[in-house]
Amino acid sequence: MPATVHVRELTTDDLDAAGELGRFAFGSDPQRPPPAPAPAPGLTRYGAFDDAGRLVGKAVDLHHDQWWSGRAVAAADVAGVAVAPEARGRGVARALLTALLSGARDRGAAISALYPTVAAPYRACGWESAGVLRTVDLATAALPRHRPASHLTVRAGTPADLPAVAALYERVTRHRNGMLTRRGELFDAGDPGLPGDGVTLVEADGELVGYATWQRGLGYGADSVLTVDEALAVSADAARELVGVLGSWASVAPTLRLCPLDGDAVSVQLPLESARDHERDVWMHRPVDVVRAVSARGWPAHARGAVVFHLTDPLAGWNTGTWRLTVADGAAELTRADGEAELRLDVRGFALLYAGAARARSVAQAGLLECAGDADPAALDLLGVGGPAQLLDYF
Repeated sequence: MPATVHVRELTTDDLDAAGELGRFAFGSDPQRPPPAPAPAPGLTRYGAFDDAGRLVGKAVDLHHDQWWSGRAVAAADVAGVAVAPEARGRGVARALLTALLSGARDRGAAISALYPTVAAPYRACGWESAGVLRTVDLATAALPRHRPASHLTVRAGTPADLPAVAALYERVTRHRNGMLTRRGELFDAGDPGLPGDGVTLVEADGELVGYATWQRGLGYGADSVLTVDEALAVSADAARELVGVLGSWASVAPTLRLCPLDGDAVSVQLPLESARDHERDVWMHRPVDVVRAVSARGWPAHARGAVVFHLTDPLAGWNTGTWRLTVADGAAELTRADGEAELRLDVRGFALLYAGAARARSVAQAGLLECAGDADPAALDLLGVGGPAQLLDYF
């Protein structure tokens, strides 16, 4: 392969080659559906081409927003990264991701996340493992039974109920960190029908207070699984009602599969001590633009302080430099500072702190934070006061 690659946005004429590259990388069905038009709403496709004009790599920037403590932060979530086998190990992915970050910054993104098939190439480009999307299996018969509450109504959902479902999802997730807002062109262009096979609703005086979306699966024997894509509630009574409905499947679906959301109303009703991991997907994070990443998110009202540090970001040079972080009154800002800093932070360490995945002393022990003289690494805990990221969506 030639030593240079040329990265640009893909056009409609490139999509067949991109589909074939993805099929080789991910083992997808050779009978592909017709490609979506390019440009497509809510995403940007990038391709890397060799000197002969052959497509040797691709990546997609998904124009998501993520919730961070009550505020929506524009994200460039990465998917579909693939490199031709003959071109691997030659910097193609790095060139793609460099261009993707630059383009994402130009369109206003602040942060980025991805689910890697292998972490090392993304670590080399500044992403770091900061969370896990966990899918577990539970014995359906082990779910607690309860007497239906007289003040609640349980019914099957219809497409007309989907706006209320989306509003309840937002009530549960917006004050957490890292979760998709499910707003924007990508979601507006989706199928308006019911997700999965069914939606179960719980209402109080006509107001939606809980829902579960599920897929029935096949059969009714010992290996039958009820997959719950989502089960969320805004009250303990509603959560108990949902869990009771899910438990009623025990005779025909002995296994319940779902992604628990730590500390929410439904999860605290589940016998998670007996859960078995079905799948674990590592989630990686990094800033696109550190100034936006800090100013756009919400911050705990009790957090207050300031710290100066130097940040190194080899792929996104605009992030490199000495910065002063100031946090007060539920907001924060990052401003350029003069001179040297005793705390020197790698961009991967920034990702760990921002996502609440580690404290600063642990980041230092990992070699992602250097402290000169008597500098206390704990001063940078200010960057991680928002709590850990939580996940419900795979992309």
